[in-house]
Amino acid sequence: MNAIPPYILLLLATVLWGGNFVIGKAVADHVPPFTLAFLRWCVALVVFLPIVWTSLKRDMKQIMKHYKIVIVLGITGVAAFNTLVYIGVHYTTSINASLMNMLTPVFIYLLSFIFLKERLTRFQLIGTAISFIGVMLIISHGSLQSLRHFAFNKGDLIVIVAVVLWSIYSLLVKQYAKVLPGQSTFFASIVVGTIILLPFFLFEQQTMTTPIEWDGLALFAVGYTGIFASIIAFLSWNTGVVRYGANRAGIYLNFIPVFASIFAVIFLHETLFWSQLLGGAFVIFGVYTTSMKRMKRTHSPASPNIRS
Repeated sequence: MNAIPPYILLLLATVLWGGNFVIGKAVADHVPPFTLAFLRWCVALVVFLPIVWTSLKRDMKQIMKHYKIVIVLGITGVAAFNTLVYIGVHYTTSINASLMNMLTPVFIYLLSFIFLKERLTRFQLIGTAISFIGVMLIISHGSLQSLRHFAFNKGDLIVIVAVVLWSIYSLLVKQYAKVLPGQSTFFASIVVGTIILLPFFLFEQQTMTTPIEWDGLALFAVGYTGIFASIIAFLSWNTGVVRYGANRAGIYLNFIPVFASIFAVIFLHETLFWSQLLGGAFVIFGVYTTSMKRMKRTHSPASPNIRS
């Protein structure tokens, strides 16, 4: 992986994560959300174990020392985030879901203000307001009547909850980056998340009215999400961040909805509406605005983030 230019690794990760939203939507009527999430992380466990085994043995003591944080990481970043996204795309488009995901930096600032008492800068307040306008455009489809009556798609609202949980996960990863080793912590959080998903998976299997048809698309969805969207994307992103710098790499996250939208239009024949384009532009500009002062003041690479 060291022979690959860092910007290629970052783009590869965003391509794979963009595909995750589209795959979730593509199999929404064939593979129920808890089943897809559970099998995804089971595959990821099997694939990632031999990669992380040596460092895991070395890091286990440190992980156990902070086991409460690892449990929260497993709940928010592994069990909850992707499952809620898979539930959400039952009711909304994969384009909308990927656009909502861009709110993560904004929510991280807000959570830092609420729980860590960090001051919000003028740029962060302005950027948050701009991003909020963008989200309103997306979830209302540009309709003033929808805003007036709060008639929003429940899938959009579910995805927003997922993004809030992902932001909590990201904030914790950032806070504990110096004491929790990245790969071993990611593996441990997968273990926790898979255990939490198990009873939901079993309940879903028992209450299904129509059995799953394990055709090529369903099997591909499990393999893609478990290997490509989880392990390969994670390794590519973290390697790229270390070599490129976290501040410069963060801009690449804006490519996720770009690739998700391209895949959704090509493979799912979704329609890209003006409200999504304009709302997405507002969100991107808002996120850029929130980071303006931090980008000016910070030049050293930060610890890589873990993404699911």
